[in-house]
Amino acid sequence: MRLSLVVGGIVLLVVAAIVVPCLLDAGEVSPSSGYALLEPIHSGNLTVFPVVAGKSFETGQFLTLDEGIRSGEVVVTEAGQAQGLIRRRPGLHPTPHLGGNAEVNQLVLINNSKRPLLLLAGEIVTGGKQDRVIGKDRIVPAESDPVDLSVFCVEPGRWTAAQGKIDFGTSRGEMPSVIAAPAVRSKAMGAKDQQQVWDEVRKSQRAMASSEAVVVAGQAPTVESTSSYARVMGNKEVAKQVDSVAAPMQHNYESVIRQLRDRNAVGVVVAVNGEVVWADLFASTQLLQKYWPKLVRSYATEAVVTRAKSAEASPRQAQKFLDDLQGRHETADTEPGVYRQTEISGNGFRVFELTSLLPKTGFPVHVAKMAE
Repeated sequence: MRLSLVVGGIVLLVVAAIVVPCLLDAGEVSPSSGYALLEPIHSGNLTVFPVVAGKSFETGQFLTLDEGIRSGEVVVTEAGQAQGLIRRRPGLHPTPHLGGNAEVNQLVLINNSKRPLLLLAGEIVTGGKQDRVIGKDRIVPAESDPVDLSVFCVEPGRWTAAQGKIDFGTSRGEMPSVIAAPAVRSKAMGAKDQQQVWDEVRKSQRAMASSEAVVVAGQAPTVESTSSYARVMGNKEVAKQVDSVAAPMQHNYESVIRQLRDRNAVGVVVAVNGEVVWADLFASTQLLQKYWPKLVRSYATEAVVTRAKSAEASPRQAQKFLDDLQGRHETADTEPGVYRQTEISGNGFRVFELTSLLPKTGFPVHVAKMAE
């Protein structure tokens, strides 16, 4: 821009530079984060921006919770029922006694697989006397002794085994496995507060019960009275609404993944109603593909329960969210030789980074970022 100034009768021509924030071309890896943003995919009021990484890692050794429970190699139980499952191996430190009565925020997991188990915050574990949501990302080593899980109840009001069953899984019957919507995940991961988790579950439940399709189908009383978050999400009419958003998104994104597998597609930045709210980033395309069917439904659920006039987040907003992974305060929770989970607090966001410390790893397996 040119400005004309008059100084002592002499006209001076001044050139002023206008600084415009840089927006990378689609697919160009940012030097600050190591990630690149691609063209967005829209479905209703939900927008996801696929993310590719400058580097990918070998993650085939990690077992998911769904895989472990389906094969029977991973066992989840109430704390009071874990006695007698402790391995006695030479060289291991004594394992704390895990007896006592079952508690709302306590579950015990045993990994009998020869592969390390990856747990994601937000995964719903159903069964026992309560449905619970895992509160933080972690890695459970192969052939582990019982591990006390950090969980929160997502089923207010019930404290008895459903229909006499105490077995655990990531879903009941034919119900699809569930990852909680970002709003619920954020209360477990960030706030770490049981009451806030319950409040968010109730808020989602009321939103689903009051939706037009559920009311017209006469399912509102059923949804309103159902205690289980997983069962609410599995309700036929609720599932139809979530599918209406998730199905086209899943199809389009999987098409992108197939095309971009060689470019290390590793995650997404998520926007609802034009606001960027979340990001999930993995160490490899393989790991992302394992979780994508559950993740896309969790994002779609968030879009359904926060229905508003459709708006679209800009690539500039998403890129800024993706690049800004550094914060003012950092804390870390470490299990030596297994994993380190780092929580980073920034200006209006939190980042949760799970790094594997197992042999031949040392890389971030999963990074989650939420807007506050």
